[in-house]
Amino acid sequence: MDVSVVIPNYQGQELLKNNLPKLIKELENYKDLKTEIILVDDGSTDNSVNTAKSFPRVKVLQNEKNSGFSTTVNKGVRQAKGKILLLLNTDVYPESGFLTPLLKHFRDESIFAVGCMDKSNEGRGMGLWRRGFLVHQKGEIDKNDTLWVSGGSGAFRKSIWDKLGGLRQIYSPFYWEDIDLSYRAQKAGYKVLFEKDSVVYHEHDKGAIKKKFSAGFVRGIVFRNQFIFVWINLTDRNLMVGHFLWLPYHFVKTLLNLDFAFYLGFFKALLKLPEVLKVREENKKLFKLTDRAVVERYS
Repeated sequence: MDVSVVIPNYQGQELLKNNLPKLIKELENYKDLKTEIILVDDGSTDNSVNTAKSFPRVKVLQNEKNSGFSTTVNKGVRQAKGKILLLLNTDVYPESGFLTPLLKHFRDESIFAVGCMDKSNEGRGMGLWRRGFLVHQKGEIDKNDTLWVSGGSGAFRKSIWDKLGGLRQIYSPFYWEDIDLSYRAQKAGYKVLFEKDSVVYHEHDKGAIKKKFSAGFVRGIVFRNQFIFVWINLTDRNLMVGHFLWLPYHFVKTLLNLDFAFYLGFFKALLKLPEVLKVREENKKLFKLTDRAVVERYS
């Protein structure tokens, strides 16, 4: 089973110095696997590219300009030769032996993705529809099924990735694109799992988003992408009606709290409405299961 590791990078010079050697050393333990490491730089202005190129095992691709997470990952995936894609952020490094328990699940051809145990934020992905939105949270670790696999530390079957169209660029620059991909996969009839014995460590505070963007901007993008997620994926009539009926409540609540990020997210999502409607029609062609059938497994 060939494995392609895809690493999106932005301004990650120091993280690459620390974490690439750990990854390379770990992959050397799997003599029976064909592995490759593809790093895609998203317009960094530090010395990330030269740092990555100093490791002979790493194939380096570069975006001409800063393009966001989805575009960067998709670019690496298009160049990947492995049947299994392993996505790792630059601020993530693996514990010894993490790959074996991850890959065993792919013997089942219906498995699309398997998520790692992030020791900094333990738990499998859970979720429920609450007050018109999908609310995601972490759940117990003693079960394998999960609502989503993180795009920063998870394995994906490339053939299904290609059928689904990869990460949606409508979410650029970041957030919700990995939840969206897992959700689309499950509505299309594929399985998404969590593996507690595949352990990684995620240095959240050292990631590129906190370095580049203000907290207010990030919250606006998160709310925008929550709206986009609902509008392009939700096909249950009652849940969609509920989404719009709950909006006045959210508008009043956030206004009273002087929290204008929700308003900002809503209007930013509206600006993308033509693209939203186009993507929604593309998604519907692949869906086989209902929203309730998917989410009720994890609520």
